[in-house]
Amino acid sequence: MLQLAFVSFKKGSFLLIEGNPDSDRFYIIQSGTVRCFKTTEIPGISPITLGAGDFIGVVSCLSDHSQVESVVALSDVVAIAVRRDQCSELISRNAPVAMKIIRAFANRMRLMNETLTKLTLKNVVLDTPEHMYDVGAYYDRIGAPNIAVYAYYHYLKACPGGNHFVPAKDRFIKLKPRTHAVYFEPTADLVRYYPKGVMIFSESQSGGEMFIIQSGQVKISKVVDGNEVTLAMLKKGDMFGEMALLENKPRSASAIVHEDCELMVVNRHNFNQMVATQPQLIARLMTTLADRLWSMYRQIDNACLTDPVHKFVDMLALQIEKSKLMLTGKVPLQTDLTLIDLANMCGIPQGMQTEAIYRFQSDSPVKLVNGKVFIPDCLEMVKQAAFYRRQQKS
Repeated sequence: MLQLAFVSFKKGSFLLIEGNPDSDRFYIIQSGTVRCFKTTEIPGISPITLGAGDFIGVVSCLSDHSQVESVVALSDVVAIAVRRDQCSELISRNAPVAMKIIRAFANRMRLMNETLTKLTLKNVVLDTPEHMYDVGAYYDRIGAPNIAVYAYYHYLKACPGGNHFVPAKDRFIKLKPRTHAVYFEPTADLVRYYPKGVMIFSESQSGGEMFIIQSGQVKISKVVDGNEVTLAMLKKGDMFGEMALLENKPRSASAIVHEDCELMVVNRHNFNQMVATQPQLIARLMTTLADRLWSMYRQIDNACLTDPVHKFVDMLALQIEKSKLMLTGKVPLQTDLTLIDLANMCGIPQGMQTEAIYRFQSDSPVKLVNGKVFIPDCLEMVKQAAFYRRQQKS
């Protein structure tokens, strides 16, 4: 039987402290109000006030990482404490609670996407179908026709009288016979196969499907002012595309196949069935979103660094933290990232990437194994990154 504990906090006391590794539970506020904030002010992330019925600490609890923000009581507060090992039972007994958390995650992720893009590329884009032309033109320019042709197609479909309709049509006609892009339109297939280097969906595209990776890797990215920032690199077991499904809004980022993929497709109909009949999948979705949100908070820390070498070190530290390795002694890690992947994840403009990569290779002990970054000492990398972040904040 599910037994949840009530906890009281006095006005002015801290419920959670940013950076604290103690994250084995989250709280549902029953009465009172709290203020949630980052210790260092970050443009685009303002303190928020929460009250009865709201949740705090869910991201860190479900992702099993340190607290991403501090929470202080603005009044006397009574809250229900939910341990990590109680989440599945809570969800199975109360699907509306799970959906409230998931929708809150989706809203927060859209805000975080915009904040991260603005910090990294110093700009944001208007969420309109016209932007799909910019996406297609970017990948066309860098020599990725299999990606460009997909974005052009959906631009032409969404904007038949658009500002760039004629050049988009010309490029689509020229590129299409020479590409192997797939699934320009949704199919009834529950499983789809995508080859490396094609687009699954474009930012600003409408959509009502999410995907679960059965094999392969997927890159989630955005294009702003002719530059690309990689928001996430996803692997087997990860889910993506859920925000368009949950919010019925255009895609906030693009999904591109990094390694040949087999994807399970979840549309609105079978998602509703999942909510009603498969609480374990909803729990998995909550954990996936929590992991991604935690990573985005950390990527915002990375975006605030100014030295490209510091960014590279910190981004690799983030990959180590995500892997949850036990860092006792000299622990190595072979990543799936090339140096170009790393530069894109750090939002380094293309024109600066060669110099940044050269400096990083000269100053860092990392090695390349089959073109992918190998970290010989993870603990040292994490310590170095923490030093750079403290140095930036001081």
